[in-house]
Amino acid sequence: MSENREFVEENRRSWDRWADLNFECDFYDVAGFKAGRVALDDIERAGVGDVTGKRLLHLQCHFGMDTLSWARLGATVTGVDFSERAIERARELAGEVGIDAEFVCCDVADAREHLSGEFDIVFVSYGAISWLPDLGSWAQTIATVLAPGGHLFVADHHPALWVYDDTDPPETPVADASLRYKYPYFGTEPIRDEMTGNYADPESTVETVTFSWQHTFEDIVGSLLGAGLRITALKEYDRIAWAWFPWMEQDEAGSWRMPPSVGDVPLLFSVSATKD
Repeated sequence: MSENREFVEENRRSWDRWADLNFECDFYDVAGFKAGRVALDDIERAGVGDVTGKRLLHLQCHFGMDTLSWARLGATVTGVDFSERAIERARELAGEVGIDAEFVCCDVADAREHLSGEFDIVFVSYGAISWLPDLGSWAQTIATVLAPGGHLFVADHHPALWVYDDTDPPETPVADASLRYKYPYFGTEPIRDEMTGNYADPESTVETVTFSWQHTFEDIVGSLLGAGLRITALKEYDRIAWAWFPWMEQDEAGSWRMPPSVGDVPLLFSVSATKD
């Protein structure tokens, strides 16, 4: 972790900037959430299951909208994120909608010392894993906070998706759609990205520098097994929650898929595990 600390700190500064940007943009539809919307899709809800009366921990919760959605479904919730501004926004949002929730600002690797008790469910969702340089400490944190018999659910972008160049201009037509290999699947060096705007608001003038890490399926599953967890389910999906490439096609349910001209590639995965 020490050799990656400067990269993590740069990411923290970027996510502090993005907390306000994302909260205000249409992508997250915070207004809809305030009006009663549950900001969880069918993959997340089916993978986690019934949360009524259960204690749920959401790692890398950003500004807490998904965390609070689980509270609306009956869970007692805690959210953890390393961005101080995101946690401030999460607490503000909880207060506005009248939901009792705990939000903690800390790194995932240090979360155990900032949390009390154990959790029935640990939830990790889209866009989380790639920001972590070390999945070993991530998995160990999950294992230490999960109660015996507890359930972990992870849903995130498929590791195979990260190898492709996603820098096509927004106006790229479907007829010109193609997958171009760019990043090594087994790469271990941080991937540096300078951007104006972000995934939620490409038109924003906010400038940031971020660093992300490629993690193979072996890294993800192996880290959980190495922490003593038992894998109970592994699934792959040909759809994703937003347009990773500008030429992707949206289906009737609102998910994004590859056009027929490109063909099938895995876009999402989910892993369920338990602590015996």
